Amino acid sequence: MLWYQARSHSANRAATLCPELCIVPSIVVASFLLTAWSVFPALAEDTAAGQTIDRQTLDLWSAPYRGWYYYPDHVIPSQPRIPGFEDFRNTDVPCVYQLPEHPDRWYMSFIAFNGRGYNSFVAESTDLIDWKNPRLAMGFGMPGEFDHGGCVVGAYLYQSYDIKAPRLLKKKDGYYWTLYGCYPRQGGYELRPGYEGVAKSRDGLTWQRALDTPILSIYDPDCGAWEKDCIYQPWLLEEDSLFYNFYNAAQGSVEQTGLAVSHDLLNWKRYENNPVIRVRPGGYDEVFASDPKVFRDGDHWTMFYFGVGKGGAHIMIAFSRDLRHWKAHPEPLYKAGGHPGGLDKTYAHKISLVYQPKNDTFYMFYCAVGEQGRGIGLLTSRPIP
Repeated sequence: MLWYQARSHSANRAATLCPELCIVPSIVVASFLLTAWSVFPALAEDTAAGQTIDRQTLDLWSAPYRGWYYYPDHVIPSQPRIPGFEDFRNTDVPCVYQLPEHPDRWYMSFIAFNGRGYNSFVAESTDLIDWKNPRLAMGFGMPGEFDHGGCVVGAYLYQSYDIKAPRLLKKKDGYYWTLYGCYPRQGGYELRPGYEGVAKSRDGLTWQRALDTPILSIYDPDCGAWEKDCIYQPWLLEEDSLFYNFYNAAQGSVEQTGLAVSHDLLNWKRYENNPVIRVRPGGYDEVFASDPKVFRDGDHWTMFYFGVGKGGAHIMIAFSRDLRHWKAHPEPLYKAGGHPGGLDKTYAHKISLVYQPKNDTFYMFYCAVGEQGRGIGLLTSRPIP
C-alpha cells in the first residue's frame, strides 16, 4: 500500500464555506437543569490556567500530532451502499470505539445522508483499515419529536480518556452511553435549529433514546447568545465522577465550542464562561471552532477540533490544564488540500483519534471532502505497510 507523508506546509486548496458545513437542529421542549453551579470547582480568572500556556508550550505539546501520512483512499466511501439503506451517502462524523468483549476489534460509527436527514451507522474492523459489515446504529426519531430529522451518535462514555488508551466503552447502570446531535425536521440538510440527546445501548451497536427530551436546546434558560441559533455535536468525557459535554453551537454563521456538565448524564448545566474555544479574527478558525474531541495527555488535556478560516476547514488543536480554560495553537495540525490524490481538496475536519500500541501508531480518521466526494479518510503518524 502506498502511503504519502503530510507536510505541515502542504498547499491549502480548501474551498470557501458552503451550507454543508452548517449544522442544525432544535424544537421546544423541557430542559433539565442542575439546581446549583457547585458542579464546577471554584473558577480561576480567565487569565489563569489556559492563558498561561505560552507559544513554546503550545509547540511542544502539539509536536506529536504533526507530520501525518496519508492513506490513499477513503476507508468509508462516499457511497457506502449499506444493505437496506442504499440511498444514504456522503459519509461523515467518524468515531472509533471498542467493546470489552471484543478487545481486538474496532467499531466506527459514522453518519450518512439520504435527502431527508441523517442516520447513524456502524462498521467494524480488525486492522483499522478495512471496514466491513455496515449497519444501522440509530435512525430517525418519531414524527414530531426533537430527533425526527436524524441522529448523530459518537460522543461515547469510554473507560479511559487517556490519549493512548484503548477506546473501550464503559457501562453505567447496565448500559453503554452516548450523547448525540439531532434535528427535529426532515427534508433537507441540517435544518435548524438543533438539539442534543442522550442514548443508551445493551450491545454497543444499536442505540435508543435514554431520555425523551433534549439534554441541550436553544430554548434552555441558560442558553447563551453565542449558541442561540443551533446546538450541534457533543463530546462526552468523564473526570472525577463528573461528566463533561464539549459541544459546538452557532450564532448566525459563526460556530464556537462550549461546555456543560452533569452528575448523571441526564441533567446538564452550562459553564458560565462559555464559549471555551472562540473564533479568532483573521485565524484559521475565524468562522468555526467546532467538533471538539478531548483527551488526557500526560499532565494536560488536548482538544482536537476543526476551524474554518482562511479559505478552508482545518484540523486544529488546543490545550488545557483544568478542562475549563483553553489555549488554541494558531497553526493547524493539518490543512485541507494536502492529500496528493485530492481526497481532502475541499475540507479536512471532524476527527476520531485512536492509538494502536502494536505498531506505536496514531490513526486519525477524518471527514475528507474532495475529488472522491465526502467520505471518511485516514491519516497515520507512521506509514503502514
